[in-house]
Amino acid sequence: MILMTNSNKMFFLFILFFSTLISVSSNSWLGCWIGLEINLLSFIPLISTHNNLLNSEASLKYFITQSIASINFLFSILLSLFLMKNFFFNNLFSIFINSSLIMKMGSAPFHFWFPNIMEGLSWFNCFILMTWQKITPMILLSYYFNLNFLYFIMISNVMFGVIGSFNQTSLRKLMAFSSINNLGWMMLSMIISENLWLIYFIFYSIFTFITCFLFYIINTFFISQLFFFNMNFLIKISIMINFLSLGGLPPFLGFFPKWIVINYLMNNNLFIISFMFIMSSLILLFIYIRIIYSSLLFFSFKLKWFKIFIKNNSLISIYFFNFISLLGMIISTFFF
Repeated sequence: MILMTNSNKMFFLFILFFSTLISVSSNSWLGCWIGLEINLLSFIPLISTHNNLLNSEASLKYFITQSIASINFLFSILLSLFLMKNFFFNNLFSIFINSSLIMKMGSAPFHFWFPNIMEGLSWFNCFILMTWQKITPMILLSYYFNLNFLYFIMISNVMFGVIGSFNQTSLRKLMAFSSINNLGWMMLSMIISENLWLIYFIFYSIFTFITCFLFYIINTFFISQLFFFNMNFLIKISIMINFLSLGGLPPFLGFFPKWIVINYLMNNNLFIISFMFIMSSLILLFIYIRIIYSSLLFFSFKLKWFKIFIKNNSLISIYFFNFISLLGMIISTFFF
């Protein structure tokens, strides 16, 4: 196992970012596949550390699932290269390529590896897995998708994201299922327009980053840890604001991209899909409120001799984003 120093980490991170650019800017399917492979091989050293068994297990699981998806992807692009003349096959191959990409980004119904791997990662790696690792498969999916198949995938995404979140005590798994739910919204926004996908993705990444960062600062991995923790009150408020934004509650900024998507669905008479999406968001909000409850609203012990000092300069930016998030809908109303 590689001993991870900071320079090593920077090196693999750079390759990770670069591989996404290779995939996105490639003009052949084979180039996209090469970018995906480099991405996989650069992410594995980032997640495996030699002193933690969970990390090693997560990196092995990640490698196996991603390589299976890559083999499927390569297989389908080579087959479609040989048999592209036939229209029926064309339809079939779009489903093949779509499912391999969907498995790569950890979207339902191929999502079973995703929460398990998240459980073994640090918060920083969780953030990368939930945001950056979704970019390449999403953009490749937007090149060539089967619409009916994608509708089925989106609905299963929002459903599984909600069903999996029940009875979870691990914050990492909860974030994973929330990410699965958001993938459904992202696919929908990608079908509508790539700019809308970009807007949604940027908002989602910001909220995910702040949440992961807050949990990293207070070193928390389970809901029960939030329950006993006498944190800075502002951190509790920040967790609350970000979770409500992530769930898409109207006064917060997280509702803004969802609002545009719902608007489009309503204009195009896709009522059943919009109903499913809105209901799933509602249940997810209930699950988020469960987390907020345990950190904010319960009476918690305050021990006089137990004080945690957190350097304030790192939190100023977070408070700034919370402020923007609170004022977000007012700003976006001006925007419209």
